[in-house]
Amino acid sequence: MKSLDVKIYMEAGLGRSAAGEIPLGRSVTPRGLSYMHSAPTWDPQQYLHHSVHRTRPFLDLLIRIPELPNEAGTARIADIGCGPGNVTALLAERWPTAHIIGYDLSPEMLERAERDHAGPTAGGGLLDFRPADAGTWTPQEPYDLIVSNAALQWVPAHADSFAGWIDGLVPGGTFAFQVPGNFTAPSHALLGDLCDSPRWRTRLGTHGRRYVHILDPADYLVRFEDLGCAADTWETTYVQLLTGEDPVLDWVKGTALRPVLTELADDPEAASDFLAQYADLLRKAYPPGPHGTVFPFRRIFAVARKAV
Repeated sequence: MKSLDVKIYMEAGLGRSAAGEIPLGRSVTPRGLSYMHSAPTWDPQQYLHHSVHRTRPFLDLLIRIPELPNEAGTARIADIGCGPGNVTALLAERWPTAHIIGYDLSPEMLERAERDHAGPTAGGGLLDFRPADAGTWTPQEPYDLIVSNAALQWVPAHADSFAGWIDGLVPGGTFAFQVPGNFTAPSHALLGDLCDSPRWRTRLGTHGRRYVHILDPADYLVRFEDLGCAADTWETTYVQLLTGEDPVLDWVKGTALRPVLTELADDPEAASDFLAQYADLLRKAYPPGPHGTVFPFRRIFAVARKAV
């Protein structure tokens, strides 16, 4: 099977908060990974506009995660790319006694996560949030579960980190993640084309352009089996119905457009012109229907359990 290697405009930095997503006031690198051309400024409020659709894949991943080695005790869980912490909090609902740490680079996302979710949980566990770069993060303690939601697509050769992360699990522990697999979709292709157009190439052509390396589900399966794990991998295309004015534009304002909006933040007129051009392209690619705008979104999932 071949991996998906396509040139796109960067949808997001690591934060989700993508997932994990601090006492803030500390100086940390903005949300995004160290290899980005520039680090975008993130808007948790905008990101959460479509929280129901963005959360659904994580819920589908969550139900496939098996019982943890310390299920009845104080399990330790790491969420790589926690963003605003909304999905990290779902981990505490399933494992209420666990100590859960959400990692992210975005100060904006970490501040929101800290404000809304940090602290003791109802079951006696703890939610904590810390800055970290998924490109270099390694477990400093054994975890029962390492999870990542829509973040690893920003980490070049992220599959090369799997061995170290599996080593960081206790026997019988689980590593689980989901990543978008929609990088050839019109929403991304049109954004890349517009950034490369004569009007915008000089200013935007170097911001967020990169190759994303996402494996097919079968390739992820082989990787984990080679590491001695029992693995389950699959893909799903969510046929999302978005409502409101220019809903696809509103969606990408929370993710793919962040680098552009950051670059044009000091030039409101240029930002308005860019958004108008992009919105026109998106309306043609995703025409509204009588019940809303259909926005298909492919995602890839993997759950790997370490041998006991």
